[in-house]
Amino acid sequence: MKKLMAVLLVVAMVLGMVACGGGSEDTDTDVITIDVAYMPNWGALWAVAVADELGYFAEEGLEINLVQFPDGPTEIAAMESGDIDISYIGAGAHRLCSTGNAKIITLQHLDNADAVIGLNGITSLEELKGKTVGYAAGTSSETILLEALASVGLTMDDINALSMDATALTTAAMAGSVDAVAAWSPYTLTIMEEMGDKAVKLCENIDFETLVSPASWVVNPGWAEENEETIVKFLRAILKGMDYGSNPENFEEIAEYQAAVIASTTEELLAQQYDGDWLSSARIAGYLESGEMLDFYRAQQTTFVNNGVLEAEGLLTPEEFVLTDLLEEALAE
Repeated sequence: MKKLMAVLLVVAMVLGMVACGGGSEDTDTDVITIDVAYMPNWGALWAVAVADELGYFAEEGLEINLVQFPDGPTEIAAMESGDIDISYIGAGAHRLCSTGNAKIITLQHLDNADAVIGLNGITSLEELKGKTVGYAAGTSSETILLEALASVGLTMDDINALSMDATALTTAAMAGSVDAVAAWSPYTLTIMEEMGDKAVKLCENIDFETLVSPASWVVNPGWAEENEETIVKFLRAILKGMDYGSNPENFEEIAEYQAAVIASTTEELLAQQYDGDWLSSARIAGYLESGEMLDFYRAQQTTFVNNGVLEAEGLLTPEEFVLTDLLEEALAE
């Protein structure tokens, strides 16, 4: 009996130790997983791939699941359905922030990745009249096309505007089924390289003073209300990634990180390193403090209205759709 009691006592002690140990382990490994949408290019990945690879998300107790999408509007729809938590969007999809479909948690960079490319002998914007032009509706592709047409006194009614998936623009260009395309990098780079002297870059973002092209990280408004702490953690990590990724000395290294995500080559990605003005956390803080950040979005919203993409009435203001309080909190720590 004494031996039995001793055995039972030892078993009880072991079970108690296991229970305590298990509870401690659960606490130490309590990681929040978030689904993050991106597009397969430098602009989408230059900061998030760095933050993931260098452990900045892990430091915040986050694990990110990167999910590839063709464009921003599709990402925002996925957030509305609950499939995605946080998304990177290019310039065109920002119109959905004005209508309350998404809220911005931070500006990431100012884009110069969009272009209108002439094909089939088209060498000027004026020649687009009556021609078939491929573009991706609701994206930065549409934004630059509208701006380009307006610059020479044309509208969408003056061309045969053919909307298609962003990934189909390259195929259409190479097949000769369109006379021009409005697209973004890396599609523009592929078209220019593959088509050679048969493709002519008619314009890009920097050709238009009024075309402000911010690229941002966004969330669904409802998800934001319930996950403010997680958003701040994400911001702290992504801002560290931006500090590292905005340094040109690190470009070759971060190209390797991006290549691992999208199964591309470092050479293909390095060709995109000039597609934007890559911002550091210090510049983000400066833009936020000076009010320039909200001015970027205000100017962009004005462009959307002037181009007929948005109606002027009933739009949210940048003060309403940019979560500056959470960004300020992340920058302060």
